[in-house]
Amino acid sequence: MTQRVFSRPGWLAVPRASVTLAAALVATLAVSACSKKVEKTEDIRPVRAITVAPAGTTAVVELSGEVVPRYESRIGFRVGGKIVARKVDVGSVVKRGQLLMQLDATDLQLGQAQAKAAVAAADSNLSLAKAELERYRELRQKNFVSQAVLDAKEAAYKSALAGHEQASAGLKVQTNQSSYASLFADADGVVTGIDAEVGQVVSSGTPVVRIARTGETEVRVSIPEDQVELLRKAVDVKVRTWAHPGEAITGHVREIAPVADPATRTFTAKVAIPKAGNDIRLGMTATVAFASAAMPGIRLPLTALFHNKEATSVWVIDKGAVRLVPVQVAGASGNEVLIASGLDHGQAVVTAGVNMLREGQKVTVLGQELAAIKAAPAAEAQPPAAAQVAPAMPAESAASAASTAPAQAAKQ
Repeated sequence: MTQRVFSRPGWLAVPRASVTLAAALVATLAVSACSKKVEKTEDIRPVRAITVAPAGTTAVVELSGEVVPRYESRIGFRVGGKIVARKVDVGSVVKRGQLLMQLDATDLQLGQAQAKAAVAAADSNLSLAKAELERYRELRQKNFVSQAVLDAKEAAYKSALAGHEQASAGLKVQTNQSSYASLFADADGVVTGIDAEVGQVVSSGTPVVRIARTGETEVRVSIPEDQVELLRKAVDVKVRTWAHPGEAITGHVREIAPVADPATRTFTAKVAIPKAGNDIRLGMTATVAFASAAMPGIRLPLTALFHNKEATSVWVIDKGAVRLVPVQVAGASGNEVLIASGLDHGQAVVTAGVNMLREGQKVTVLGQELAAIKAAPAAEAQPPAAAQVAPAMPAESAASAASTAPAQAAKQ
């Protein structure tokens, strides 16, 4: 049985099922007109890359160090005692022979007085022995005494003479000991440290003052064990301080330690800078650049290396895709590594994004992609006319079509 719908006069009566069918048809046409087919795109990853080339003729290695004096004395008293005076402070500029510290010399002076008394006693004994020897020699000439008695007097005289010399030497020792109560600078320099204060009792030989000699300064650096031989052959050495980075001072490697430091496992090197000015102060931080003949090979940034369990490799771009190439690393220089084998000149090597790639993956180089975008004309950026989508149907037209479609279906 067909139901008819009457709402207003003049309207056509159409079946309710036809209206529902027409509405579903219109909705299906609208959805199909608005939806587009999703195209599957290929995964092309952007990367950065460089074209490898032979290494330069020289290799420069920069190391940080500290400006230190070539000679630094740790001086102390040659006798023990209690410090009663300190005449210098840290940073004081001293001259050779200048008084630095003093000890309580009371005991030393008493020992000197005792030595003087011993010398006086030995002098008296020597005078008596000499006089007796002369008298007994005269008596022997007159045959008043035997030769044995004369020999005894001669032995006594020699003993008194030796005793006098011993006492005189003791006096000299005690005199020197008294002078050692005053500590003097052994060279011109600057005081870099005080290791004892007034009132402290020190033993003989204990360092109490540190003095750095002026005139000769050098830079002390620590060299990694894989660069010792390379820096030993350095042909040019330049030193720059952080306080004066624009001023380069010519230096030369004066000494390289034959044994590595047990804590850092590095070799200590000393770079002499004979032309250093007065503005180069002790303790400054300096950077030493060693220029030497470069090893044959190819230089790459550290970011180009890809490490796996098998070997160290790099990604090489070949016909728009990447492949993993094992390489042999000869050494490092700053943020670069030296590749000894595995690469040929002219190959493109990925330098950024190496951990996000896989074998055979297609890539695009960022620099080339940007250049292609800039070179493309503006007209090509617009979509063609055939690909343009027709404007959407207005709401009023859609409603009119929805009402017309059921009427036409009813007539049919």
